[in-house]
Amino acid sequence: MIRLMITALVFFSMLSPSNAQIASWEREGWKTDFQKMAVAPSEILSGGPPKDGIPPIDTPKFVAVTAATDLTDRDPVISLEINGDARAYPLRVMTWHEIVNDTVGGQPVVVTYCPLCNSAIVFDAVVNDEIHTFGTTGKLRNSDLVMYDRLTESWWQQFTGRAIAGAYLGNKLNLLPSRLEAWSDFKVKHPKGKVLVPNNPGIRNYGRNPYVNYDIATRPFLFNGELPKGIPAMARVVVIRQGNKTPVAVAMAAVRETGIYETNGLTLRWKEGQASALHAENISSGREVGTITVESTDDGSQWPLTHDITFAFVAHAFFPEIAIKD
Repeated sequence: MIRLMITALVFFSMLSPSNAQIASWEREGWKTDFQKMAVAPSEILSGGPPKDGIPPIDTPKFVAVTAATDLTDRDPVISLEINGDARAYPLRVMTWHEIVNDTVGGQPVVVTYCPLCNSAIVFDAVVNDEIHTFGTTGKLRNSDLVMYDRLTESWWQQFTGRAIAGAYLGNKLNLLPSRLEAWSDFKVKHPKGKVLVPNNPGIRNYGRNPYVNYDIATRPFLFNGELPKGIPAMARVVVIRQGNKTPVAVAMAAVRETGIYETNGLTLRWKEGQASALHAENISSGREVGTITVESTDDGSQWPLTHDITFAFVAHAFFPEIAIKD
């Protein structure tokens, strides 16, 4: 037995750092095809929890807007509406689960939230004509959640929706229009909507923020990349994605300063009333960050655009070629 252990140690010491890291993932039981990778293994770090240690929600439970008694008007929620089916996913729940596999208006979706990036993004869950469900790998890249699909165990970058390792390498999940807004806004617009509630309210300390003061820190957590210049790393940034067009990034402070900001045929508006989920211990008591809406006026009409509110370091890490407008 001792000889076998020594042989194994000698073998792993001979591996390159990348191969050694892949070998460690395989020992964790991953079935991912790591021969197909779009990023260096060294870019992927352990966030601490194991696979599904942050448990996704596979059978989401909802109540009517009028029955949601645990939310305050300032509570941040991910707002999603498909085919008249309007649903709110409160960050007081999403913070503890990060992924909800759901079907909204007949559309299979994966609703995601990465607290370390403040990125709330909803994807179409259909890949290659198959409906997929997703889980958490326990890994991070650029401090951002790395998800996996349960069919092939390919690894997917939450912020971009791209498969970065495994059989689905080269595929990209389609983003669906959603936004972070205050609970007060959602319930006024969607009085007949639904709101996500915990399946087991006692299993987590829902409503508590485990990342107290994170969004006023000087540096992000578990991030080794280059920080943006001319803007604080943890400043909130609006990232607008329009199909195959180059994304547009605008500092939220610039929109907040005047209440309205126009650029590249886009109109961004800010209104008060939404708490930060990453400030106070109680999420609903977080500092004011407000709500952003984004519309296009290029063709004389106005329609909501897919966008995300993230941190400057995230926008710079994934779109380094794009200047953040201020």
